Amino acid sequence: MSVPLVETVDEPSPARELDYCRALEQGRILLFAREPFDLPEAQRAFLLAQRQTRAGYHKNIAYRPAQDRVSGFARGTRADAERLRDVLRLYSRRASEFAAWLLPRYARSWRLDLASFRPEEEEGRALSPRSRNDLIHVDAFPTRPTRGDRILRLFTNVNPTKPRVWLSGGTFEEIAPRFAPLALVDRARRGGLGDLLRRCARGAGLNVAVRSPYDRFMLSFHHYLKESAAFQEGAVKSRVEFPAGATWMVFTDMVSHAVLKGRYALEQTFLVARDSLVLPDKAPIAILERIAHAPMS
Repeated sequence: MSVPLVETVDEPSPARELDYCRALEQGRILLFAREPFDLPEAQRAFLLAQRQTRAGYHKNIAYRPAQDRVSGFARGTRADAERLRDVLRLYSRRASEFAAWLLPRYARSWRLDLASFRPEEEEGRALSPRSRNDLIHVDAFPTRPTRGDRILRLFTNVNPTKPRVWLSGGTFEEIAPRFAPLALVDRARRGGLGDLLRRCARGAGLNVAVRSPYDRFMLSFHHYLKESAAFQEGAVKSRVEFPAGATWMVFTDMVSHAVLKGRYALEQTFLVARDSLVLPDKAPIAILERIAHAPMS
């Protein structure tokens, strides 16, 4: 019998932390039956009034907690920009507090990453293939390598009336052995001129992100999946609708996903350390190392 993709959490409790960790690490989505934390109505109304331009650069609005800074805000007055920063700061804080309360073993060593707001309708967006959200993929960050740590994301659909619709093509554990070309794995292990230049720059004291073989593979695999007709058409798919107001949590480096419909979504990302995992053999880096028969960190 197949394991359901979504596990509904009726009464969140830290007493069930290990159950939640196992579910997440095996590739399930935790969907909270009720709002797990509050975002005041005035803040929601402000978000619903936001509009972006069609510029591809402004795919999402990002909030950087470490710098208390917003980027990707397409237009508006300085007062609007400051108000948006205040709203995203509040969401980031409340999402982080809830996640840390529910999953303290992760929170002890995770890195708080970006929060984001996605105000545009996903259906029919004019983006390049690698930027499109409606093509199934696993997450990887081009400028923020994880070196094998996990990408945990908490989402909230602040749309007051419409669901956010996802499509999944399976977990990394299911799709990597079938769809990851060995040439892609080998190329990631060898690196290239770009990585050599990054290492030289870092040695010179410049703040440059150096990708591990794992990060090189995951970014290439992200692009490969989006551009592969064989995967997009041949993967066994599951459709999930997250209702208006819903909040859910998922490891997006494990669960492949595409966003077919929806606008007005908030999200907070956490980079979860490998040594805090309950099932480390389920981590994508462990799966990839079994495929490669070599270390990837």
